[in-house]
Amino acid sequence: MDKPKFYITTAIAYTSRKPHIGNSYEIVLTDAIARYKRMQGYDVFFLTGTDEHGQKIEKYAADSGVTPKEYVDKVAGEIKEICDLLNTTYDHFIRTTDDYHEKTVQKIFKKLYDQGDIYKSEYEGLYCTPCESFWTESQLVDGKCPDCGREVSKAKEEAYFLRLSKYQKQLEEFIESNENFIYPEARKKEMLNNFIKPGLQDLCVSRTSFKWGVPVTFDDKHVIYVWIDALSNYITALGYDPDGSSEQYKKYWPADVHIIGKDIVRFHTIYWPIMLMALGEPLPKQVYGHPWLLFGEDKMSKSRGNVIYADDLTKVFGVDAVRYYLLTEMPHANDGSITYEAMIDRFNTDLANTLGNLVNRTVAMQNKYFDGVIQSADFCEELDEDLKASAKKAIEGFDKNLSEYKMSDAIDCIMDFASRCNKYIDETTPWALAKDEEKKARLGTVLYNLLEGIRILSVLIAPIMPDTTKKIAEQLGIEVPSYESIQNFGGLEAGKKVGIATPLFSRIDKEKLIEELEAAHKAQLEAEKAEEKPVIELQPEIAIDDFTKVELRVAKILECEKVPKAKKLYKIQLDDGMGGRQIVSGIAQHYTPDELIGKKIVVVANLKPAKLCGVESCGMLLAGDREDGSVCVTFIDDSVPVGTRLH
Repeated sequence: MDKPKFYITTAIAYTSRKPHIGNSYEIVLTDAIARYKRMQGYDVFFLTGTDEHGQKIEKYAADSGVTPKEYVDKVAGEIKEICDLLNTTYDHFIRTTDDYHEKTVQKIFKKLYDQGDIYKSEYEGLYCTPCESFWTESQLVDGKCPDCGREVSKAKEEAYFLRLSKYQKQLEEFIESNENFIYPEARKKEMLNNFIKPGLQDLCVSRTSFKWGVPVTFDDKHVIYVWIDALSNYITALGYDPDGSSEQYKKYWPADVHIIGKDIVRFHTIYWPIMLMALGEPLPKQVYGHPWLLFGEDKMSKSRGNVIYADDLTKVFGVDAVRYYLLTEMPHANDGSITYEAMIDRFNTDLANTLGNLVNRTVAMQNKYFDGVIQSADFCEELDEDLKASAKKAIEGFDKNLSEYKMSDAIDCIMDFASRCNKYIDETTPWALAKDEEKKARLGTVLYNLLEGIRILSVLIAPIMPDTTKKIAEQLGIEVPSYESIQNFGGLEAGKKVGIATPLFSRIDKEKLIEELEAAHKAQLEAEKAEEKPVIELQPEIAIDDFTKVELRVAKILECEKVPKAKKLYKIQLDDGMGGRQIVSGIAQHYTPDELIGKKIVVVANLKPAKLCGVESCGMLLAGDREDGSVCVTFIDDSVPVGTRLH
């Protein structure tokens, strides 16, 4: 009989920067679900990968002095290394620069164009480069991108559009008739009420303002925009082709679940389903938008200096402990948090004390009292039945919660049972039983029950801490047990011999480690700052005639006010000794108007006028950049008259 199939995916990671630990949560969560499904007997296909096109990549590559392909090769390599480091069992790692993916994306675009679902027009709107998204004025929040909060700029260009509006009613009906398609419920309400029901606008799906993308085959001025390119990975990876798909695609599609961050639910529950509807393909069964992992209470950001990387954490705590923390500290619907203090506390409490100590002292007692030989459980008491009931409850709770992707709650079921096993030791006092020869058989039963409880725990923790499962099996002297074998208490074979008791997790000195980590983090930031310090390079040499063309004059600041809707710009009125002039300067974040009014500055007086945010600027003031990123305006001694030309 064929195994039931289960196709699970992560969102593909954008190759802009090395991923921090918050980004790594998703791959670990998805891996744990995939491992759990394999334990249950499913034929699992687990996909992850990288999203590698776009204007932002093109810019990063140019800033780094390399080609876009060289840039994404490096970052994609870092992302894949972290996936491997965290012991994730993906079946395929797709890159959107893979040749087969690009060719299929071109076919998808052409098919949608030929059938009228994509059309050519012109787009004019407000564009956010980091998010690669166009917005209308009404969609902005405080004048900025509603997704990332950054500045937007006006953009106008010829583009191809996907007819979202054509499929709005069909999508709305699908979401409302498929209760668990968008999960959890709060995300579903958000999509319906905030985006779909107010009316869908057709989506820009090509660009002409940059070249780093998949070319449109029939219009070489255009590259295919991120949505069709990136989202298509879920089917191109399986071998989808508009001209005839592979057997693998037919076997695994539709996806059972897309695991994605809550910030990209809109793309996966509006754009992606409509693309599939237009292609005539089935929709995924579920999209799970998980919360974020924060550093303390803040979103991780390199500019805030609060970024933690997975490879650094694993060096200190080990891979399984990092996986455990990520999956334990993330609630089902709310953002989780990571701090070094909380991670050490969780490590010491759950892993070293509750689980590690249970395994260590049970195996040690089995070796001490029975030379390691597992006894049969012939002398049962009421306490034993309670332990068995606790084991059953743990398995049922684990199953229920994991089937709903409530990973933290599933782990609580495991640790509750581990605590119950520790309590069972205190209740039965094996060390006291060992002193009475007549109670030897009872002692054998008690230790058997404890070893069987540990065997069950080793299976339940396998999706979360796979290496720890293997270590426990070695200490029990058995092969790694199957999931089926723990459905009934008593599967441990008597007469076998346990291994040597070895600590699974050694307690951490919290104060000492925090001190070491903070010192290392500070050193790392300083090193990164030193690396990022720009090399001072002179511009190409010019002749004296070129220099004399620049007219530098002394001017006095009379008025200074902020340019409306511009965070960085001041509108400045000057007395330049020649009738006065107005300039616009981006120094609003570095000086208050009071610090500027009345001061004399140097102005480039013969600069061609330009408009900044709709305000005319007739000149430019001289300023320099400090090492900390602040700006220092060049002020002139008050004794120098306004209008004086500087040579």
